[in-house]
Amino acid sequence: MIVVVEGPTAAGKTSWCRRYVGRYVAEYAATGREPTDAVALARHWARVSMDRWAQALELEHADGVAFCDTDPVKLHYAWGMAALGLAPRARFDRELTVTREAFRAGRLGFADAVLVGLPEVETLQRRRDSDETRRRRNFAAHVQLREPLQQWYATLDRLDPGRVIWELPAEGVPKLPEPRADRGAVELLDALVAALPPLRQVVTQP
Repeated sequence: MIVVVEGPTAAGKTSWCRRYVGRYVAEYAATGREPTDAVALARHWARVSMDRWAQALELEHADGVAFCDTDPVKLHYAWGMAALGLAPRARFDRELTVTREAFRAGRLGFADAVLVGLPEVETLQRRRDSDETRRRRNFAAHVQLREPLQQWYATLDRLDPGRVIWELPAEGVPKLPEPRADRGAVELLDALVAALPPLRQVVTQP
């Protein structure tokens, strides 16, 4: 069983994982040395996703259940940025291509369950302001991803009902759904992308 803990920036994902699950696959921390070439960057993010998925599989083998602080399938970020007009559609298309390759190679898949916390924007801002332990880069842009994130996982849950749990429960780990038979189904990935709202064609800012 692989479980993802998701939500917009400052939603409390890492705090929830630390409090309730012990070992987990940590969120990727940007190094500042990521590639600048567009194609190389897409492949970089695919490698990050595959590495985190491999970590999840190792934890699952050892513990029975593996938790991930944010989804190894980080494609929703590129989609959300494009949906908001904050990044070009081409970036999402490039990342979709390499993500599909990873699915087909059996090196990436959808988690069996996703816990999604969606605090209101005011709550996210208040948490950001009160957290002196983390510096949240590009908060103003990232907080806007709340709505696209909700759209992404609502669409996934509509296509494969029962996978998404819409909270990070204050009482800890909830009752989880049964494991999925084929986590790496590229057909589900394609269906998800096809069912999402159409992306904007014009970028409003670089």
